[in-house]
Parts: sequence; structure tokens; C-alpha cells
Amino acid sequence: MSTHTATEAASRIRSEHYVWRVRLLATLGPLTAFAGVVWAVVQPYRVTLLHPHGQGFWWLFVQPPLLVVLAGALFHVFVARPLIADLEE
Repeated sequence: MSTHTATEAASRIRSEHYVWRVRLLATLGPLTAFAGVVWAVVQPYRVTLLHPHGQGFWWLFVQPPLLVVLAGALFHVFVARPLIADLEE
């Protein structure tokens, strides 16, 4: 009885899991940023940059949709890319 077939099947399953992990990591940041943009379009009153009416800097800068876009971009640049590079090694 040969173990080559079982080893080959296990290797193929591991490589499929690897591909899905890389795809998930690569798309998680951009999808989060896209969700923030959609949120800003669907609820424009959440982004007070459009109507500042005497608001201070922090009230204008710290808006939930903008923070979601920022979090998605930062995740993609500082977390996802290094993890993908580490998985490829």
C-alpha cells in the first residue's frame, strides 16, 4: 500500500486552504474601505464635511464612515500585505 496518494491529497487540500487565506487577506481591507464609502453615500448626513456649520476640527475629522475607510486602508497596507508575504515564504 502506497502513502503517496494520501500525501498528495493532503498537500492539495493544504494548497487550496492557502489560496483561500491569501484571497481573504487580500480582499478584506479593500472590502472594508468600500463598505465605508458605501456607508458614506447611503448616509451622507454622517459625513459632516459636507455641511460643517461651525463644527470643530475633531467633529469634522472623526466620522464613522471615514474611520472605516481609514481602517480598511491601514489594514491592507500594514497587516494584510506582510501576512501575505509571510504566507508565501
